[in-house]
Amino acid sequence: MRGLYFKKSEDGKIQCLLCPHTCVIAPDRHGRCRVRFNRRGELDLPYYGKLSAVSVDPIEKKPLYHFHPGSPILSVGFFGCSFRCPFCQNYDISQKTDSSIRSTSPETLVDLAEQKNSFGIAYTYSEPLIHYEYVLETAVLARRRGLKNVLVSNGFINPGPAEELLDNLDAANIDLKTFDPEFYSREIGGELEAVKRFLRQAAGRIHIEVTTLVIPTKNDSEKEIEEMARFISDISPTIPYHLSCYYPTYKYSIPATEPGTVRRLAEAARRHLTFVYLGNVGFEGSNTYCPSCSNLLIRRMGYSTRVLGIERGQCIQCHSPMDIPGT
Repeated sequence: MRGLYFKKSEDGKIQCLLCPHTCVIAPDRHGRCRVRFNRRGELDLPYYGKLSAVSVDPIEKKPLYHFHPGSPILSVGFFGCSFRCPFCQNYDISQKTDSSIRSTSPETLVDLAEQKNSFGIAYTYSEPLIHYEYVLETAVLARRRGLKNVLVSNGFINPGPAEELLDNLDAANIDLKTFDPEFYSREIGGELEAVKRFLRQAAGRIHIEVTTLVIPTKNDSEKEIEEMARFISDISPTIPYHLSCYYPTYKYSIPATEPGTVRRLAEAARRHLTFVYLGNVGFEGSNTYCPSCSNLLIRRMGYSTRVLGIERGQCIQCHSPMDIPGT
């Protein structure tokens, strides 16, 4: 399968132009993501359609709290990643590849979504953007069938490919891992400004939510969380922001985040954002309340979700508009 967004050079090398790494790939070698390959001077996709996981999940698991709440969505994962996060919770698929798995065509995947009565497809688990061509082809077909397309991603993509993909997406949750450019570069292998650029580009085009995994001693200062919240608020103060507790995994042995830490940081984020949620702390901090009258709009207990206070896109108590698709 031939890839998109690359250019050739006379010495047989190619340059992949999908993400800001812009890898120059020698013949018979792959880029930093491990899944985009130079085969005889062409960008080859040996992992096209090779899925690491297929499951029907609650949309809240992505996490997306303001997009079709309580609805199940067919969720598919991939192999490889454009980042090297030493705290990755899915490192067994993000930092590895498995060519032995049989490919699933976009048509088969869309058929499966319909068979499972899913309202759409979520591209998630490992980084979907490095499998751009498969995600794009599937998203186009899914939209023709009346299905929604959801991206769960690190947001590390160049503006041109992003523009084409956004035309076929409906919602995304983007990881904003830190507001320290050096941390992005040194520990993650990415660029903060590229992620910020994608968030700005996507805003107003699709439904957006943002997640930060709070890691003790790394990105858990009130100052840094407030900086991230202020940046998100400058895009839109109603973008939902998820602050999740980290736990030790992969290369990090730092002790797990205390729930009290995310509670404190959530208060700092709420100085700028209307909707801030806690993750990995049980049922706490997951309900949605009307920002005008504090009426309970959506009750969540784990992944059990009930829409209680919204009718016809309005709070049933004060009639303030609530822009939560699917309610």
